[in-house]
Amino acid sequence: MFGWLKSKSPEEKLEIVYRQKLKEAFDLSKVNRAASDLKTAEAEAIALELEALRKNKGV
Repeated sequence: MFGWLKSKSPEEKLEIVYRQKLKEAFDLSKVNRAASDLKTAEAEAIALELEALRKNKGV
């Protein structure tokens, strides 16, 4: 009932940012391919951070 009061974990925050970057990259791909590639690279960097966070969490 009060799920909106629960603070998000760092993993959840990174997932949100990752999805936003991918959406921006998709939207830019229709207009500016170079900018889309930059956003995709940013998303991949976040994906690496997310993977490292998950790997450390599992240990």
